[in-house]
Amino acid sequence: MKTLALTVESRTGSSPLTAAIDELVIGGWAGRDKAAMEHHMVELEALGVKRPTSTPVYYRVAAARLTTDPVIEDVGANSSGEVEAVLLSCGGKTYVGVGSDHTDRQVETYGISVSKQVCDKPVAATVWPYQEVAGHWDELILRSFAVIDGERRLYQEGPISGLLAPEDLIRGFNGTGALPDGTAIFGGTMPAIGGIQIASRFEGELEDPVLRRSIRFGYDLKILPIRG
Repeated sequence: MKTLALTVESRTGSSPLTAAIDELVIGGWAGRDKAAMEHHMVELEALGVKRPTSTPVYYRVAAARLTTDPVIEDVGANSSGEVEAVLLSCGGKTYVGVGSDHTDRQVETYGISVSKQVCDKPVAATVWPYQEVAGHWDELILRSFAVIDGERRLYQEGPISGLLAPEDLIRGFNGTGALPDGTAIFGGTMPAIGGIQIASRFEGELEDPVLRRSIRFGYDLKILPIRG
């Protein structure tokens, strides 16, 4: 289990939320936009990652990997982030936030599930009530930036409409369309602009142009040496 100290930002104000998460799921290949998903598969194939036999795929990861820390550590300079919307259920309510499915690309070439497990999954410390965005979900925008060789670059950007709707994502996972209490699920990502790259810092955001607000987060990567 992982307990996260979060802030709920709603249309009526802000309030603290202690979210106890005991199940973390990473939704992979969760695209509605088949062309974009094919593009991402080609990106990963270029790194030696085999494409899945069917989609979407639901990877289970230890809930302890969730973090709101500003720095994560990884062994070797082989990992990179991916911005994703994150749905979590707590106290009978569903919230939406944003996070990064940070993944070891070298490990991914021989074991995707293992590559998901070996890296922390940073998330923003702010969430919105899902009901506030459910009616205009497809208008939300995901965006990320990467700091590469000291330069901050736009790394990913696009409407969330290219990814599975929350109910479809959850239904594919458990057959019900309802997220069990204590569960967090990452909703898939989009291709990287210019291809997957390793960065020293990763930043992500979820923009709601209808209610004119955004959730942003960022983290630095501390690389640990490989010794055998």
